[in-house]
Amino acid sequence: MPPTPDDIRGAATGTAPTPLSVLDLVTVGAGRTATDALRTSVDIARLAERRGFHRYWVAEHHSMPGVASSSPAVILAHLAAHTDRIRLGSGGVMLPNHAPLVIAEQFGTLEAMAPGRVDLGLGRAPGTDGATAAALRRSDRLNEGADDFPQQLAELLRFLDDDFPDGHPYAKIHAVPGPVQATSPGGVQDPHRPPVWLLGSSGFSARLAGSLGLPFAFAHHFSAQNTIPALDLYRASFRPSAVLDEPYALIGVSALATDDDGTEARRQVMAAALNMVRLRTGRPGLVPTPEEAEAYAFNEMERDFIRTWNANVIHGTPDEVRSGLDDLQKRTGADELMLTANAHSGDVRLRSYELIADAYGLPGTGA
Repeated sequence: MPPTPDDIRGAATGTAPTPLSVLDLVTVGAGRTATDALRTSVDIARLAERRGFHRYWVAEHHSMPGVASSSPAVILAHLAAHTDRIRLGSGGVMLPNHAPLVIAEQFGTLEAMAPGRVDLGLGRAPGTDGATAAALRRSDRLNEGADDFPQQLAELLRFLDDDFPDGHPYAKIHAVPGPVQATSPGGVQDPHRPPVWLLGSSGFSARLAGSLGLPFAFAHHFSAQNTIPALDLYRASFRPSAVLDEPYALIGVSALATDDDGTEARRQVMAAALNMVRLRTGRPGLVPTPEEAEAYAFNEMERDFIRTWNANVIHGTPDEVRSGLDDLQKRTGADELMLTANAHSGDVRLRSYELIADAYGLPGTGA
């Protein structure tokens, strides 16, 4: 059964202007391990569920020492075992890196594990550098993979719905778990299938999501200059579908709140910015400590990059973060805000989500 708007739309709680959600990059700080990072992810997912965040997504990245989310489906299975209600999903799986049948099988399995609360967010970027993308895809024709995205998406949707037409080469191939089980003798199939979201940082996926009537997630946290044009394009391109009768767009937002006057937030944000400088200059590594960032001798080009980068990170006291998020939502008209907390310390990230929940009076407690 195709998803319905109720499988996609969330409800705002407390005084938040929209539903609030979490994007987790499973970052690994200097002196920490991937095990530490994944334990923090479980802690944040549990907190997000208690406090009424709507969904929790993890993003596919590769060959980055400071990001331990190379296998979203595996992480989501782990999170499903430690939560009960919160929606879980990919933000996203990079479709050109994988065979559509494999993704349909993985997310059909996740849906069987956590019925009615799995999202499948898809991107067309590699989530890594070109050489790594070539290793993933066993091909050096990377542009071809991105250009074929609409066709790959159509194939994936066919596998998810098990509705290839008669005569198609894949008509007798079925993604299992999936709808074919309902048509087998004695079969009973779960009525849900994961809603598909398109992710983007430019206009391509915005237009495609709109034309297909799918929900859209925009990466404001690293492409802020394109946010409003992409959302405008999505809304202008939107055509009602069986999935949605009107547009629904969320944006990913970097946000970090701390208990003090904002000093610690600024220190952690600078550490995360240094990590981005190193990534953008071909030196990816673990997320540095604030002390390392304070001691680092930035050159003028790096300082210019950091000023631009940090201008789009909402950080400071809980009240400052709440105000910044409110302003951003008003400017963009986003239907949902998905928060990502980038910091060296997992404890700081966990505390940030709790403070933001408190600032908006979300239900429950962080205990």
